[in-house]
Amino acid sequence: MTELALVLAVILFVLGLAGIVLPVLPGIILIYIGMLLYGIMTQFATLDANFFLLQGLVVLLAFGLDFVATAVGTKRFGGSKNAVWGAVIGIFVGLFLFGPFGIILGSFLGAIIAEIMLGKKMNIAVRSGFGTLIGIVGATALKIIIGVLMIVAFFFSIGS
Repeated sequence: MTELALVLAVILFVLGLAGIVLPVLPGIILIYIGMLLYGIMTQFATLDANFFLLQGLVVLLAFGLDFVATAVGTKRFGGSKNAVWGAVIGIFVGLFLFGPFGIILGSFLGAIIAEIMLGKKMNIAVRSGFGTLIGIVGATALKIIIGVLMIVAFFFSIGS
């Protein structure tokens, strides 16, 4: 049973890492589910409640990272608070209208639209939009690192 649990966990880990880059899949969540499935199938022989609590906190951190990185990227490129809100709202609208890839388009356009509504010049508005893209790319890179570290912690925990 342990071998099957490990195979299923690894499949979910691979899907999770892919999901970090492809917003169609819930990346970090799939990694956590892989760990949880392994724990359930092995009757939590090697993974305890502290492990899952810590990993759960890391999952929450990864969720917040998207919003924080988008805000930081927007502000770093001269965007206003309204551009940050426009980008965040754009993430949700883009997701609703265009599916998972709308996250990128929505945040970019949301920041631009918010800046234009404030009367800022187009070049400043577009610069704010690019800041959101930089933030999203940065968040994705950090989430890949977080996902890999979660997987390493998993293998370290089941191996010792």
